[in-house]
Amino acid sequence: MVANRVVVVTGGASGIGLGVCQLFARKGHPVAMLDIQDEALERESTALRSEGARILARRVDVSDRDDVEAAYAAIRAELGPIAIVVANAGISEGIRFLDVTLPVWQRMIDINLSGVFHTVQAALPDMVAAKWGRVITISSQAAQSGAADRAHYAAAKGGVIGLTRSLAREFAAEGITVNTIPPSVVATPMADQGIAAGTFPPLEVIAQHIPIPRAGTPEDIAAACAYLASDGASYVTGQVLGVNGGMFIG
Repeated sequence: MVANRVVVVTGGASGIGLGVCQLFARKGHPVAMLDIQDEALERESTALRSEGARILARRVDVSDRDDVEAAYAAIRAELGPIAIVVANAGISEGIRFLDVTLPVWQRMIDINLSGVFHTVQAALPDMVAAKWGRVITISSQAAQSGAADRAHYAAAKGGVIGLTRSLAREFAAEGITVNTIPPSVVATPMADQGIAAGTFPPLEVIAQHIPIPRAGTPEDIAAACAYLASDGASYVTGQVLGVNGGMFIG
């Protein structure tokens, strides 16, 4: 992978996003870590800078287009044109469908689907100008297999898959690839919160039903992102790359 390409990662302060930031930063890329978690942003960006990484950390709500645009202006000014985007920021919650209110539904769509729209659309002009770009969205196995008590989440992530495939067709001739990774069970703080709240089974229980019998790690997802962002993946676009231990095969 060619170093010095500017990478933007949303939800970059913890979990999958942090794993992605760490991998790209250690490969020599300037990385913009965008998240709403102020303390985690400060802690993790400081840690990466101590290793010599070039990091811009900024609090960004991906559901707010003005917030995204302001962050991108800062990224371009400090790091340069955006070449790689990993649209990872998202939320998940277990709620019975009949109990999903309109505000709950809208918040899920605003963050998990519209957030990807904002994150990607605002970055694409740089890639079009360069005739090179990599867009990687993080969707979910829930969009492929369905998920009880998470219909609103699965619907939003299904939209991400459809958006990804459509953008892949639209921008292929511009030298831009667009792919999605739909993780299944990944050991992250978000999973820990669900387990603590009783809305998500313990990871060791779920692992019994995975052909590779363990939960995924942020590093597993980051490695797939690194491949999709590489020059070696220049002929790969519009794909749903399942990094799930075989939990969903289709």
